[in-house]
Amino acid sequence: MPILIDGHNLIGQVPTIDLADPDDEAQLVLLLRRYATRRRGRRLIVVFDRGSFGHPQQLNGYGVEAHFARSPADADAELIKRIRAIKRRDEWLVVSSDRAVAGEARARGIPVVSAQEFARRLAALDQPRAALPDKRSERPISSAEVEEWMRFFGYDEAQDGRSDAS
Repeated sequence: MPILIDGHNLIGQVPTIDLADPDDEAQLVLLLRRYATRRRGRRLIVVFDRGSFGHPQQLNGYGVEAHFARSPADADAELIKRIRAIKRRDEWLVVSSDRAVAGEARARGIPVVSAQEFARRLAALDQPRAALPDKRSERPISSAEVEEWMRFFGYDEAQDGRSDAS
């Protein structure tokens, strides 16, 4: 599923990146690359307001495509233009908390995830995965196994007073 991302909108929700950082766009792209490589085949298109981090070609790769608008107003216009050009709307996802951008996507039937929610998904990349339970330990022990262990540990029913003779 391709994802169209409102770049600076998302940066504002990622706790490890500050909008005042001179390389905030590059930091986000690196995070998005990790996301894209973990979700194999994922294509991410991120649109930023004007940026100071060189040319977007330096940021492209590993499933991420970066675009810079000329001004903040142009970024929203660029996102809306791209949303309007989407043909297979059920295959895309838009990440933005901007009302105009999210509203345009929803009006066209494209799913929207807020920047806050997507930032949580990105943060989950750094969370350790919980160990899966061992399914072998969930099955009941057979009576033959119980008897084998009792013999192994030298348990004698007669010593315990629970003899079959009683």
